[in-house]
Amino acid sequence: MFGKLTLQSVPYDNPIIMFAVGLMIVTGAVVVGATTYYGLWGYLYREWLTSVDHKKIGVMYIILAFVFLLRGFVDALMMRAQQASAGPGHSGYLPPDHFAELFSGHGTMMIIFVAMPFLIGLINVAVPLQIGARDVAFPFLNSISLWLTYAAGMLVMASLAVGQFSTAGWSGYTPYSGIAANPNTGVDYWIWAMQISGIGTTLTGINFFVTIIKERAPGMTWMRLPIFTWTAFVTTILIILAFPALTVALGLLTLDRYADMHFFTADMGGNQMMFINMFWIWGHPEVYIVILPAFGIFSEVTATYCNKRLFGYKTMVYATIVIALLSFTVWVHHFFTMGQGPDRNAIFGIASMLIGIPTGVKIYNWMATMFRGRIEFKVPMIWTIGFIILFTIGGMSGVLLAIPGIDYKVHNSEFLVAHFHNVLIPGTIFGVFAGYQYWFPKAFGFRLDEKWGRRAFWGWAVGFVVAFMPLYVLGLMGMPRRMVSYSNPAWQPLLIVAAVGALIILFGVISQITQLLVSIRDRERLADMTGDPWGGRTLEWSTSSPPPSYNFAVIPTVAALDAFRDMKDRGIAYDRPEEYHDIEMPRSTPAGLVIGIAAFVFGFAFIWHIWWLVAVAALAMLVTVIWRGCNEDTEFTIPAAEVKRTEDARFRRLADARLRTDLMDTGSWGRVDPPQSVALPERKARIVS
Repeated sequence: MFGKLTLQSVPYDNPIIMFAVGLMIVTGAVVVGATTYYGLWGYLYREWLTSVDHKKIGVMYIILAFVFLLRGFVDALMMRAQQASAGPGHSGYLPPDHFAELFSGHGTMMIIFVAMPFLIGLINVAVPLQIGARDVAFPFLNSISLWLTYAAGMLVMASLAVGQFSTAGWSGYTPYSGIAANPNTGVDYWIWAMQISGIGTTLTGINFFVTIIKERAPGMTWMRLPIFTWTAFVTTILIILAFPALTVALGLLTLDRYADMHFFTADMGGNQMMFINMFWIWGHPEVYIVILPAFGIFSEVTATYCNKRLFGYKTMVYATIVIALLSFTVWVHHFFTMGQGPDRNAIFGIASMLIGIPTGVKIYNWMATMFRGRIEFKVPMIWTIGFIILFTIGGMSGVLLAIPGIDYKVHNSEFLVAHFHNVLIPGTIFGVFAGYQYWFPKAFGFRLDEKWGRRAFWGWAVGFVVAFMPLYVLGLMGMPRRMVSYSNPAWQPLLIVAAVGALIILFGVISQITQLLVSIRDRERLADMTGDPWGGRTLEWSTSSPPPSYNFAVIPTVAALDAFRDMKDRGIAYDRPEEYHDIEMPRSTPAGLVIGIAAFVFGFAFIWHIWWLVAVAALAMLVTVIWRGCNEDTEFTIPAAEVKRTEDARFRRLADARLRTDLMDTGSWGRVDPPQSVALPERKARIVS
């Protein structure tokens, strides 16, 4: 009845895993208990779990990313501790299989369940507001995408307690991920987590591709799009083109494992390199899928905190497009060591070097924007400066790896681990942290504490240097990656230094948790009463913080790049509409949540060969989709009177904020400010009217 699932599937004999499972259960119980005690289940169900509001969906994506950031970072700490302690004559504290689970799970979680949800969350929060839209093109599809991602993440979490996760690395290379070499359920957990999340991400790509094309405000031409929206748009194209390759590769591997087919079995007529090629046809564009939106964040942050227009806007757009095109031409540099011949190596080596040119253009444009700018060293700007310095080092090491001869010497060594993290931690993690700090007041109505934000930055930046720079040296010394133990005594001192670096990063992580708690405690002091706490340049700052469900009472008309800055300069940024109209908005629905739960059950049942449960879950998803498709009551109307009340309250907050703070000194209100000589009561009366 329960397939391969038995009581022996729970790893009782591993105290480390059982401690983690116990901690997970206790944490879940505390959350459920607190929610029940404060009577929040109804509120959560109505306002969040069934919501199709893009802003709330974005926040839920980011919550998922933070949970997996903590889980993935704990795995990293355990790996660093193992390698620091497993010197000559010592085996460390982890068995080889558990160590293999850690590096496989760490890579999968940090790419698929941290970087992707964080960036998609920020895209959800910011992009519809930046283009002057009321919501995404397909709000229900957005909900499905979210809950499919949650379902996939919960499969990864379930693998900790029932069975095990894959030991085949985050890339799942065949034949090691085949049924003959890996008959347990670990690879199956990996397959279904990747497959379900990949389908959700593909739906997100289609959704935002259509949204950015069809939902832009009047006057927002392609060359007036905010640069973050541009990078999100190019990313959606990469998603739509790249993710089907992963879906097919995983589908064929599933048939190999479940139906005794041999697409990737060499001695049965298959070709294991076919899987590896399809994986990297997805995998290398995936690197840019998680980098390009971060580049857009750095661009928005730089322009805002330098108080000037982004230098070379058009070249930034063209560079983004060129990076996307070249990202599909470099996947073979992962195979420089397989003996494919000098001609092929040279072609893909040159392509790998060329992709550094548009990336360099972006770095020079950010630096030129800072030149003679009135730089405000707020936390998002500090993350950006740290990114430029550290990412440049990673980029130079990438150019080295693009040389086939050098790659042949350091391939699969710790040098590669250092390079990969040197690109993705500053390039993606610093980017999402900058965006998190930058757009947090827009999502929640209050800013994050600056002091703890700076401490978090220094913890991450210093810890990164200490943790990963020694790995470059270890790679040049010949240390292979993924080693659970080693016999060379010269490696251990550098591995101990790397472990110390991970502990410094831990300080940064703790600082971020503290920052959030302190900010919630001090939310009244940190409140954003204006909707524009940074003197922003794009449309998301023209509405209240947090925005109403309809985003804009009247869809704005765009006349220039940096639309909100232009409106402030022309003195019309805070003009009140002459009249308000009824607004139609999508209605909340539990269908996305139900599909997500059924997808989790479907994947779990497939992993454990519980075929009747597979059928039940598939039927539940089908019935839910049909029910939703037949439901015509999918929208509701916000009356004009309610819109007016909401906007009146917003303008009263603006008036109070301007009474409390003399914003004329910063110039962030543009020409809408009355002269200094006007008395404060009269100033308030003018704003309210």
